[in-house]
Amino acid sequence: MNEIIIEKASIENAEEILSLQKIAYVSEAKIIDDFTIPPLHQTLEEIQSEFRHQIFLKVELNDAIIGSVRTFLEGKTCYIGKLIVHPKNQNTGIGKKLLHAAEKQFPDAERYELFTGQKSKRNLYIYEKNGYQIFKNKRISEKLFLVFLEKINSIKQVY
Repeated sequence: MNEIIIEKASIENAEEILSLQKIAYVSEAKIIDDFTIPPLHQTLEEIQSEFRHQIFLKVELNDAIIGSVRTFLEGKTCYIGKLIVHPKNQNTGIGKKLLHAAEKQFPDAERYELFTGQKSKRNLYIYEKNGYQIFKNKRISEKLFLVFLEKINSIKQVY
């Protein structure tokens, strides 16, 4: 694969990112045997609305978006969400690079926070390998438990 270039997405990319999101989240739905999870049912209008208060990053290959992540700052916490990579391009380092790029959007944040499904072992592995630690679990439905992870921004720590 060529060098991975991450850049900000624009609202014009919303439809393509939404399509990728639905492809990427099928694997999550299969893991928990629940195809009613919100990422599979998000509308174009909803994702376009998110562009107003979140930064969307994207990775393109051959003029197609193959990866994306969203981030925003609230208080002193940078929230990172919907880190997605096309199944054909997973396990190539794109997810890790998107995660780091999302963190770099808010270098002054005191902490970074994200979540994933409890059965998403690959996601949990990637996040923990990159300095995130579980700090709470939340039951969403009979089949879905979310695991919330945080990472303290070591650059901002006071010694």
